[in-house]
Amino acid sequence: MTKAIDAPLATKLRPKCLSEVLGQSHLLGPRGALRLMVENRYLPSIILWGPPGIGKTTIARLLAEAVGLRFAQLSGAGEGVGALRTVVKSIKADRENDIRTVVFIDECHRWNRAQQDLFLPLVENGDIILVGATTENPSYEVNAALMSRCRVFRLRPLAAPELARLIDRAEVVLGQTLCLEADAREFLCSAAGGDARHLLNMVEDLVAIAPGTPLSSSVIKEVLSEAMPAFDKGGTMYNLLLSALHKSIRGSDVHAALYWTARLVEGGAPLQVIARRLVAVALEDVGLADPDALRHAMLAREAVEFMGPDGELALAHCVAILSAAPKSSAIADALAKAHSLALEYGSVLPKYPPQLPMDKIDPPIAYAENHFPVSIARRDLYSPRAIGFERELSRRLDYWDKVRSD
Repeated sequence: MTKAIDAPLATKLRPKCLSEVLGQSHLLGPRGALRLMVENRYLPSIILWGPPGIGKTTIARLLAEAVGLRFAQLSGAGEGVGALRTVVKSIKADRENDIRTVVFIDECHRWNRAQQDLFLPLVENGDIILVGATTENPSYEVNAALMSRCRVFRLRPLAAPELARLIDRAEVVLGQTLCLEADAREFLCSAAGGDARHLLNMVEDLVAIAPGTPLSSSVIKEVLSEAMPAFDKGGTMYNLLLSALHKSIRGSDVHAALYWTARLVEGGAPLQVIARRLVAVALEDVGLADPDALRHAMLAREAVEFMGPDGELALAHCVAILSAAPKSSAIADALAKAHSLALEYGSVLPKYPPQLPMDKIDPPIAYAENHFPVSIARRDLYSPRAIGFERELSRRLDYWDKVRSD
């Protein structure tokens, strides 16, 4: 007789109710949005956005159970339009019998526009409740029409204390205590990178191939060979490291920024991608506090293009300069305000008479005027900060304000 294959540890430990879900307290805590929805037996179409291994599928299933709806699961990677039409037909038949269905689409960012559009009328008419799960930013990967019909909730990687609790649960299910030294438990939680599934896979491997062995972090590295999660170009780990680099520079921590740069390079990240992120940092975080920051970032990008793999040192130069630079997001904040104003007054025309060609307007000279449309009260959108070059910009703008008022 063939021996039954035992279920993976991650399957055995799958939560049976929302209260067993680790992490996501901002959504599932006492005042969390998803918790309040469940308490009021209300579930709209939603998109769960977050890294792998944090329970998106489980949360979707438990939400459906909690509000008493049927749960159907599809894969964004494997379902074609023909298969989807069959599922849609079945869902419509159930709806006629007053049976509502939560349709869970895993990896919904992989669906093309035709597949996404197929569900638009169903979501619009309330025939289904759509729950999508994605590791990618849905603003870029899900079409706007579907996005406008869904609420987006961002899920976070599991923190070290939550992963430590998961190890405790695993020991209970396994019926044995892992011989983990103090540094080993911390190492496992760190190596998991916020991914519960990856952590449980490591625990399961250790139980199978090193039963009863006292485990230190060095022993775990030897036993598992590669304890860190795989570097997935364009995937979650990739984006986490880029984000860590960005935040380190924003926090003016040159040492951490160089570490994350090295992690990206060691992981195989294209140098051009790192250079692109440094350009974004120069624009978004350093801003006009140091206008030279953008020049340095663009020079690093050029050096990478010119030198190829040997251009890493140019990135290090730029990382050090950006980390040490004064920081100001004032101009980015001003642009966001300008966009809001543009949306609010999108039909307002410039105050110049439309029949007057632009070449007939007086050429610019050293004077200041109000160039807002007549129907919009003048307002200040850009407030330079008293740091770096923005001190000088603030002085100049104050001068022009004075000229304008005079």
